[in-house]
Amino acid sequence: MKFLVVGGGSGGHITPAVAVVREILEKSPRSKVEFWTDKKYYKNVVKITTELGVRWGSSAQTGTRGVPYIRVRKISAGKFRRYSGWTFLQWIRNWWIVLKDLVLGNIVGFFRFVTGLWQSFWRLLPRSKRPDVIFLKGGFVGLPVGLVAKWFKIPYVIHESDAVPGLANRILMEDATVIATGWKQKESGSSTKQQKPGQGEPAYTSSISQIDGIVNGESSKGDTRPLRIFTGIPVAAEFRSVSPAQQSALKKSFGFDPEQPLVVVTGGSQGAENINEAMREILPEMLEFTSVGLVAGHKQYEKMVELKRYEDWNRAKLQSNFRLWEFNSAMHELLGAADVVISRAGATTIAELAALEKAVVLVPFEALPNSHQVRNAEDLADSGAVVMIKDSAMRKKPTLLLDEIRHLVRSPRERANLAEKLHKEAAPDAAARLAAILLQIAKEREQPKKNSSKKPAAQRSVRNQRPTRHEKRMRKVEKHKTGAKKGR
Repeated sequence: MKFLVVGGGSGGHITPAVAVVREILEKSPRSKVEFWTDKKYYKNVVKITTELGVRWGSSAQTGTRGVPYIRVRKISAGKFRRYSGWTFLQWIRNWWIVLKDLVLGNIVGFFRFVTGLWQSFWRLLPRSKRPDVIFLKGGFVGLPVGLVAKWFKIPYVIHESDAVPGLANRILMEDATVIATGWKQKESGSSTKQQKPGQGEPAYTSSISQIDGIVNGESSKGDTRPLRIFTGIPVAAEFRSVSPAQQSALKKSFGFDPEQPLVVVTGGSQGAENINEAMREILPEMLEFTSVGLVAGHKQYEKMVELKRYEDWNRAKLQSNFRLWEFNSAMHELLGAADVVISRAGATTIAELAALEKAVVLVPFEALPNSHQVRNAEDLADSGAVVMIKDSAMRKKPTLLLDEIRHLVRSPRERANLAEKLHKEAAPDAAARLAAILLQIAKEREQPKKNSSKKPAAQRSVRNQRPTRHEKRMRKVEKHKTGAKKGR
């Protein structure tokens, strides 16, 4: 069976896709897998997957017999940049961002998108190289691949992590074979009950067994809508809850006092400028009652490096209760050591924190399209699983964040309550469920190929049949008689 996995644009689209690939290879080691990603995350994909126990390599390399091998290829893709929630004055004040991102950035993005369409078309044009199924892990990187897959009638599965689908997924949803969702659909938000079969929104189900027949257009009651299945958000196996003893050991490994509470603040691999600026203001007061670990991010680290003055080292031993990182490759360990986590509200990050069973304060970024981070955080805050402070409120008054942190640090019972409720949202079998969906579709696609290759003997070409000895002898006799007649 052949699989194509597409993900990129952010780390939140890479790590879940890698977790699904791991499950596919565990369930079907002989499967052939290709991973397409954008240029920016190409090296990250290879780096993240070095511990999978399989060979990952560039498009120029080939696999060796007996060693599972995954081919990683770059695909061009363009992002449609847009901002929401800005006032008129903000548009005027940020005129340079408007010109650079929304005008020039979108022009460049359009040409990259067209290039991605062209690349996808020529790569999928030969029938022998087409996968049995394509897995699109959301984001703009999957859009050109999905459109070409629709043209060639290759089934594809979409995974939507956020509470509000992104633009690329909304475009591709109508023709998807299966839409896998990261969060359970609320009854109030489902409009499918008013839709007639074959129309409107995707058909909701929680059963993977209902996939049977839909690949070839067969469906009960004439319903041709794609199935929407709740799978949860796949996370790496390293993200799991830790015991108090393990948490103390992790604190000690990072140099912190295991007896003190630890607050970890992160804005993702690239960093969150507004969270960092709030931390700059409230950090001195925070250090009076808790240890703090701040992951500033690649883009923001230089602006925050001055906070290194709060780090005090003596003979490679941390004497203070603060550490600053640009990025930490062992985030599962750092987050596992935390008592409280401050984070943006990206879906994959939330899923990782849910798996770790942590008390979390989410600071959603409101300017993102469709405000999907706000919806992610609001849904969880309504159920009492997280504390939410909107980015705009934090910018105006950073002490709001300080007050929430102080309250949680001093309230172990409330921390435990938040962590328990958030942990209920975790889906530890998400990668396995997605892998099962992809394998089932691939098997269903593979079956007609096997049947068509087994033609009855009556349909075989005479040219391909080997003559028996008797037939050869009779042909020689006929040939001899024909020559004798001509001689007369």
